[in-house]
Amino acid sequence: MSPLAFVLTLSCYRRWPSRFSTPYSHNLLVLFSSTATTITPPNGKESPSSGPAPPPIRVALTESTGRAVFATRRIGAGDTIHTAKPIVSHPSLSAITTVCYFCLKKINAVTASQSQGVSFCSENCKESSKVFYDVEKKADWLAFDDYCRTQGLKYPLLVKRLACMVISGAAPAGILDILQPANLTQGMILKMEEGFHLLRNALVKANIGDEHMSFLTKQWYTDVLARIRINAFRIELAAGVYEDLLSLASASIEAEAAVGNAIYMLPSFYNLDCDPNTHIVWIENADAKLKALRDIDEGEELRICYIDASMSCDARESLLSQGFGFKCNCLRCMSGD
Repeated sequence: MSPLAFVLTLSCYRRWPSRFSTPYSHNLLVLFSSTATTITPPNGKESPSSGPAPPPIRVALTESTGRAVFATRRIGAGDTIHTAKPIVSHPSLSAITTVCYFCLKKINAVTASQSQGVSFCSENCKESSKVFYDVEKKADWLAFDDYCRTQGLKYPLLVKRLACMVISGAAPAGILDILQPANLTQGMILKMEEGFHLLRNALVKANIGDEHMSFLTKQWYTDVLARIRINAFRIELAAGVYEDLLSLASASIEAEAAVGNAIYMLPSFYNLDCDPNTHIVWIENADAKLKALRDIDEGEELRICYIDASMSCDARESLLSQGFGFKCNCLRCMSGD
């Protein structure tokens, strides 16, 4: 299957939450097998000569959940299943002076590398940021940032950064098309227009040529926001090596606790469960670690909780409805727990 056919095939399926945990079978169409690094191999040891093993997972299409992630072998509680680097990330406006503008690592004045009001944790991050920052720093973002701040919006910041990546040639305009979009009402789409015009006007005033901005239409902006809305992860950094996974799974869901937000490819394929067997951990920066909360059997679907799993059923239902636009049908929610 060609890369284009792969994208078009996956784009036909929703990232549905389901009440069932359906093991994959060899009859399912397996479309993806990650090559990301597995930090904890099956025996808990890693041979220097053999190198890290591929992660023990595969993505398949099922009748009940659409696209889903399954274990290809037994995974022990606490094991790191795989890691993932963000496709695009952005610091929270409230944290923009205290984290690296590229990797979101917390920084201090002594180690920071400054560049026009933003900071980087290292020269490497400063150099890596050129995929978007060489374009971004040409524009005046005061009106756009004020719009996000006063409206309490975070996702348009990810769209801004992605647009700058596309303009610089670092990413294709359709890089997020493989991800499932949220269902948007006409009223929601109308509210997005102000952000689109502020984004485009800032780039036009920065003399970014039309040949570089032909992709930046209202439809593109809306489509990207729809995908970010349902697939973005809020990043909360744990200090040092975080071992208490159950406590981490119950971390605060308040926006002020986050250092930023990010979009990932493989983690976005995980379906929802309010009694999850997997959790995402951020230790130092926006690089995500997918860890097992309990023992996971071969063939079992891997699921994460998109919100704070310690909340009541009514609170979870309300937050998922408002933030993601759907009602969870996992076993825990169906039982009213």
